[in-house]
This record gives sequence, C-alpha cells and structure tokens, in this order.
Amino acid sequence: MKFSLKTTPHYAVFTLEEKNLNAAIAPELKSKFVVLSNEGIKRLILDLSQLEFVDSSGLSAILTADRLWGGEQGSFILTGIHQPSVKKLISISRLDKVLNILPTTSEAEDYFMMEELERQITAEPDEELDE
Repeated sequence: MKFSLKTTPHYAVFTLEEKNLNAAIAPELKSKFVVLSNEGIKRLILDLSQLEFVDSSGLSAILTADRLWGGEQGSFILTGIHQPSVKKLISISRLDKVLNILPTTSEAEDYFMMEELERQITAEPDEELDE
C-alpha cells in the first residue's frame, strides 16, 4: 500500500496514494490506522484525492478510522472525494450523512485549526477560575 503521512502537532494528514481501495489493501490500511491511533495522533485527515475506486472493504477501512478518531477521543475528516463513482458509493451507503467530509485537505486543516482555537477559548475561562 502506498501512502504519505504528514504530521503536525495538532493533526496528521494521511494521503492514500492508490487508485483502488479494495479488499487487497483495506486490511493493511485498517492496521495502519490502529498504529497511528496508538501512537497518539488525535486528529486525522484522510485524503482520497488519488482514489478512483472503492468497494465495501474500503468503506469498512474508512469507518474504522471514523471509529478510532470519532467522538471524545479525537476528530476524523475525509477529503478529496472527487471521483464520481466514489462519491456515488459513499452517498448510496449514506456515509455522507455520518462522516465529516470536506472537499480539500486545506479546508480540513483549517477546520482543525479552528477547532483547536475554539478549544483554547473555551478552556481559558476555566483556567481563570482555578487561580
């Protein structure tokens, strides 16, 4: 499986450098997500801009990432869904209603930075009360 990983102090961008996300690579992708989660990455952007095809195994891998980073433990954003067949499968499976999907990695990075600013702003009043 080919991919690139860019990490920052606040998030990581995992770019899948494959044309197909199917049963041949989905198990390896799931394993990589588990490793990244265990390494302490709290926010993940999954960039699928190079993807041309996804099957149910691939959708399962995407849902694994959503489970690992969803809720209280972190944040997950899916980006780069440009291929019509990929868009259609995500829509048919209703994952577009469940997943946090943004058009570009840049927009996802901005979202995480805004999320971090919001967290800092809401944390400051509590810190003042402690003093």
